[in-house]
Amino acid sequence: MERNLVASRLVPPALLVIALVATAAAGEPPPRTPGERDRCAVCGMFVAPHPEWLAQVAFDDGSVAFFDGAKDMFRYLFARDRYLPERRGREITAIWVTSYYDVEPVDARTALFVVGSDVLGPMGAELVPFADDDEAEEFRIDHAGSRIVRFEEVTRELLTTLG
Repeated sequence: MERNLVASRLVPPALLVIALVATAAAGEPPPRTPGERDRCAVCGMFVAPHPEWLAQVAFDDGSVAFFDGAKDMFRYLFARDRYLPERRGREITAIWVTSYYDVEPVDARTALFVVGSDVLGPMGAELVPFADDDEAEEFRIDHAGSRIVRFEEVTRELLTTLG
């Protein structure tokens, strides 16, 4: 399915991400805690020292790709074949980000992300995740965020504005 969507170029990038995770079921695997040697699948940074920014993608074979923030997780989703080629063809079963205030995992597909705030993640400017609309809006106001976006609104172009 993924190759057909990419090859046809008829599906916008944001919808491609949605299509990649459409197979996730209600019985998805729970989020995992990374080990001290687990690295971000995009930049290679160790992720365990930054649990407040942890993001992860789970696959149908039980494997997990960890990320040091939502920004790198989305970079991975937009360029899956570039990163972790050994997982090519694996179906995504769950996607998790860490909600900023309560530092708890939340399904990335239902999360809200504040863009352009003055709060930096381990790799600089970051999409700051929230599970709750009111918390996202409060954070946006308190930390000079430019806007709030949903999972399906994150695009490659938006990621380039974050650096």
